[in-house]
Amino acid sequence: MTESIRLDRFLAASRLFKSRTLAQAACEANHVRLNGQPARSSHLVHIGDEIRAFAPRGSVIWVVLKLAEKRLGAPEARALYEDHSPPPPPKEDRVAVRERGTGRPSKAERRAQDRFRGED
Repeated sequence: MTESIRLDRFLAASRLFKSRTLAQAACEANHVRLNGQPARSSHLVHIGDEIRAFAPRGSVIWVVLKLAEKRLGAPEARALYEDHSPPPPPKEDRVAVRERGTGRPSKAERRAQDRFRGED
């Protein structure tokens, strides 16, 4: 068992990012911090380190429990870390409500609905 592993390999193995390339890109964009410091993809991760990252699923705070070189299945990947992430914000409803029985929307109403949804 190794005592340390590259950060990008760990992020890919733990399924935070879909690939090692995406993990490297996140490190280059300063979206990943290791023990409070901005981290390059080549930094070494040790057991007990804290990883803070802004990933596609949102803000993540993990404490490393185990190390792995290769990408694992979801249950095994969850055993690699202890999750201290804040709960995700509630999703806002973006649905235009129309009264039942009012018929089809006019062109102006349809455009207003599209603007409301952000579909310009």
